[in-house]
Amino acid sequence: MPASRYTVSDVMTHTAIAIGREASYKEIVELMHQWKVSAVPVLEGEGRVVGVVSEADLLPKEEFRRTEPVFPDQLEEASKAGGVLAEELMSAPAVTVHPDAPLAEAARIMARKHVKRLPVVNGVGMLEGVVSRSDLLKVFLRPDEELEEEIRRAVLTELTPGVTWDFEVQEGVVTLRGPVRDRALVPLLARAIRAVEGVVDVRMEVAGTLGAAA
Repeated sequence: MPASRYTVSDVMTHTAIAIGREASYKEIVELMHQWKVSAVPVLEGEGRVVGVVSEADLLPKEEFRRTEPVFPDQLEEASKAGGVLAEELMSAPAVTVHPDAPLAEAARIMARKHVKRLPVVNGVGMLEGVVSRSDLLKVFLRPDEELEEEIRRAVLTELTPGVTWDFEVQEGVVTLRGPVRDRALVPLLARAIRAVEGVVDVRMEVAGTLGAAA
């Protein structure tokens, strides 16, 4: 199966909005509003990421303005209601991703950690950019013609050399038609095609068996 040639560095925003530990609550809100972002990394030193302040970290100040926490799982949130500086509000350690990580890895981290944006850091934790959910969706903007060429070259030619396939790509949906020598090859082909960045879905319309005995 061909490896994805797209990594986080291909889609991330290289110029990231960031703050220091001493940034004030209001300053953070103003930056988020100005740049239309839902979270900002917190840096120290020459640019090492030590945490992230997100909208979720800021909301307790409003949520617990007139009420006290009722449930034990609200205590951590409520503790941030009195925070006025980034170092008091941030979630730490920061959930990050490396620039050479596959897009699927970034997507899994976002889903597992329930975050919308990830700071992109190098091997020593220095900020290189930010990747968002919308950035990960950029691969679905690839033209059908580009997907068709990659599927033919990197999947079909590699897995079924010498076989001429009837296939098409429309709006990112790949339809593959024709007979195969081994039915066990069908799910392998489907997985390999689906692994091509930008493919929306795969439809296999295979019938018969090439070279099979009657």
